[in-house]
Amino acid sequence: MAAAANGPRRPPLHRPSQGSASASRRCGGPGAALPLPSAAAGAAMASYTKAAQQWATFARAWYLLDAKMQPPGKIAAATVMRLEGRHKPIYHALSDCGDHVVIINTRHIAFSGNKWEQKVYSSHTGYPGGFKQVTATQLHLKDPTAIVKLTVYRMLPKNLQRRTMMQRLHLFPDDVIPEDIQNNLLQEIPQPRVVPRRLDEYTPEEIAAFPKVWIPPKDFRRR
Repeated sequence: MAAAANGPRRPPLHRPSQGSASASRRCGGPGAALPLPSAAAGAAMASYTKAAQQWATFARAWYLLDAKMQPPGKIAAATVMRLEGRHKPIYHALSDCGDHVVIINTRHIAFSGNKWEQKVYSSHTGYPGGFKQVTATQLHLKDPTAIVKLTVYRMLPKNLQRRTMMQRLHLFPDDVIPEDIQNNLLQEIPQPRVVPRRLDEYTPEEIAAFPKVWIPPKDFRRR
C-alpha cells in the first residue's frame, strides 16, 4: 500500500561492469580505442625501408653519354667518375662500387686544332722491331672506338681494378644500341661542351636575323 501511494517503481539503472566495458572495447564498440602498432610491425617497416635504401645505394646504374662533337679528354673525365663510383657517398678507393657507362657516337668525336694529324699513338709488341706509331686519323679510321677507349683506360687509376672497371664501359660508333642495354639505361650524362652548329644547319630566317656589320645599298656593285 505504501509503494502504491508513493507511485510506480522505476526500473533499476543498468550500470555496465568494468569487465563488460573492456569487452566492448575489445569487440570494437563505441568506446573502443584504436590499436597501436606493435614493435614488431615498426621493425618490419624499418627493415623494408633500409633494404630499399641499401639496394638503391649498392645497385649498378647505367648511364648514357653522347660523344658527338666532344673532345676525348672531356668524355673520359666524365666517364671515369662513374666507372670508379666517385659520385657516390659510399665511395672508397679499395671498393668496387662504380656504374656502367654507355658511350655512343664515338665515330663523331672532335679534336681541337690540328690534333688529328699531330697526335700520335705508340705501341710495342715486345719483339725486336715491334715499335709502331699511328696518327689519330689512322687509328680512328681503323677502329672508331679506339681513341675513346684508350683515353678512358689511361685516365683510370693504375691498379688491379682498372680492367674490371673497363668491363663496365660500353662503346658504340653510332647511335645504335642493343635492346638489352637500352632497357637498362637510367640517366643521361650531360655533354661536357655545347655542340656547335654547322652553317648548313641554320634556317634562312636565322641567317636573315643575324646582325650584320655592314648593309650594302641596293645599287652596290662588286668590282
